[in-house]
Amino acid sequence: MADEIQVEVAYALPEQQIILTLKISAGATVEDAIKLSGILERFPEIQLAQAKVGIFSKLTKLDSVLRDKDRVEIYRPLIADPKEVRRKRAEEGKVMKKGGGEMPAEV
Repeated sequence: MADEIQVEVAYALPEQQIILTLKISAGATVEDAIKLSGILERFPEIQLAQAKVGIFSKLTKLDSVLRDKDRVEIYRPLIADPKEVRRKRAEEGKVMKKGGGEMPAEV
C-alpha cells in the first residue's frame, strides 16, 4: 500500500537491545510509532514525556513526521556524566584511549 510506511523502533538496555519493525500510516509521528510498537508496555520504565528520542541517532521531537525506513530510537538517561568521568580519570593519572596521557619516551 502506498499510504503505509515501514519503520523500526529501537530501545537498548545494557544487557539487551530491542528493534521492532512495524508498518504505520504515512504521516505518522515518532510518538505514534512508539505507541503502536508496544514497546511502552514491554518496558514500563520508559517515561515518554521525559525520554529523549531520535531518528538514526539525531535528536528529534515526538511530533516529527516519519519517512519510510526511519529508525526511531528511545534513549535512556546517562548514568554518569561523560565530562565528570574524564575529569576523574585525569585526576587519577590514567591514560585515556583517545588523545590524553603521556607521550612514550623516545628510544
